[in-house]
Amino acid sequence: MEPLFNSLEYLFNYWPMTLLFVGVAFGIVVGSIPGLTTTMLITLTLPLTFFMESVDAITLLIGMYVGGISGSQVAATLLRMPGTPASIMTTFDGYPMSQQGKSERALGLGITASFVGGIVSWAFLAILSPPLAKLALTFGPWEYFTMVLMALVMLASLSQGSLIKGLIAACLGMMVHLPGVDPSIGQMRLTFGFENLESGLSLMPVLIGAFAVSQIFKDIINIDAKPPAVSVGRKGMFLNVADIKKHGVNFIRSSIVGTWIGILPGIGANIAAMLSYSAAKSSSKTPEKFGTGHEAGVVAAETANNASIGGALIPLITMGIPGSVVDAILIGALIIHNLEPGPLLFTTNPEIAYGIISAYLIGNIIMFGIMMFAVVHIAKVLYVPRAYLMAAIIMFCVIGVFAVGNSFFDVWVMMIFGVVGFIMGQVKMPLGPFVIGFVLSPIAETQLRSGLMATEGSIMPLFTRPFAATFFAISVVSLLWPLYSDWKKAKAKKASTAVE
Repeated sequence: MEPLFNSLEYLFNYWPMTLLFVGVAFGIVVGSIPGLTTTMLITLTLPLTFFMESVDAITLLIGMYVGGISGSQVAATLLRMPGTPASIMTTFDGYPMSQQGKSERALGLGITASFVGGIVSWAFLAILSPPLAKLALTFGPWEYFTMVLMALVMLASLSQGSLIKGLIAACLGMMVHLPGVDPSIGQMRLTFGFENLESGLSLMPVLIGAFAVSQIFKDIINIDAKPPAVSVGRKGMFLNVADIKKHGVNFIRSSIVGTWIGILPGIGANIAAMLSYSAAKSSSKTPEKFGTGHEAGVVAAETANNASIGGALIPLITMGIPGSVVDAILIGALIIHNLEPGPLLFTTNPEIAYGIISAYLIGNIIMFGIMMFAVVHIAKVLYVPRAYLMAAIIMFCVIGVFAVGNSFFDVWVMMIFGVVGFIMGQVKMPLGPFVIGFVLSPIAETQLRSGLMATEGSIMPLFTRPFAATFFAISVVSLLWPLYSDWKKAKAKKASTAVE
């Protein structure tokens, strides 16, 4: 516990606390605006952290993570336009409550639920992370390779669109990382004669292009869209003891569901919210009220999507495996600061591992305070003309990418991957597997080659080492289960058609 207390003590210094406060505030504001995602904000902020102390940089990004997921409920509740996919389920009951004149009540429930989910998942994060990191220290190259494989397959099978498109996106992301120096033999590969490719494609321009620039292209299509005006006050936002008792079971159940769904690689807050909402509805005595402005629906969705953040951070700091797309970008941030995400983080850089845990706790407290007292003003940000926002964002994209490498080549790479990300979105191909494939492919390649060299080319450890075999089995099941489900549905539909 001493390292945790030390990190909390450091966090309460002026500069780290300022960064955390600014991160949460920016996250809330950006998360509130439909079209501007938390992923975009964190990606755009990466260049700014390049010259910062590692602990301070991670503190800022964690604050944005917490604020962005929480802030997205504002647009979801008031406009039925979720700021991030994590708040899609919030629209089902939050927006009807707003239409019934209960905007403040809906926001108050959502903000309190976000806080409770964050605190409960923090407890799991603080308790589980150190022992899991010690367990992960016993892992060898085959365990790490199969963990990466599991993350890629699970994300591909559970993300939007078909399984095939998810796998194609993951493979494309891995291929993009191939140009440059072969990590095993030190020879150049796939540079096609371009000197700029000899060091490979940098993480920053690829991430900013795929997430920020592609999102700008999407928003330009609807640049003149104006949301309807909605008034919000503070009256009725604060919950009393009776409200806590009324929704207590829902708070706890949704927090646990969100945390454990978040731990699973690649699933994310939106799936956590969906499963929590379904659990609340199935256990309710009045399930018919869900979707009509029912308070329990708002509580279930917002508790779970915020709890999933703490859950997703557990595999990130213990094994170096992202629980969501945002976590993949956080891994990129650690790599940029010459840190190795995974179990060694607790040994070599405990201030980073425990700094993440501490920042997540204090970030939730700051989020609750800002949202409760400033949501009236935050709601006004929804009506800022998009044309001004898009121009400013594309300017920061170019400046940020150029400043890191002092190379216009990186700017062109950013624009190319902006087009790639836009096209992938148009054909319903998920960006999550693409980015995680790009971030994790060097880990997978290095570990696989190390394992093959140690066994003289044999792949038997995949089946003989317990953890490696378990991760590999989960990967196979994750790959085959959607195919089996589709086959079963097609068979049932064919049988139904034959009966008719």
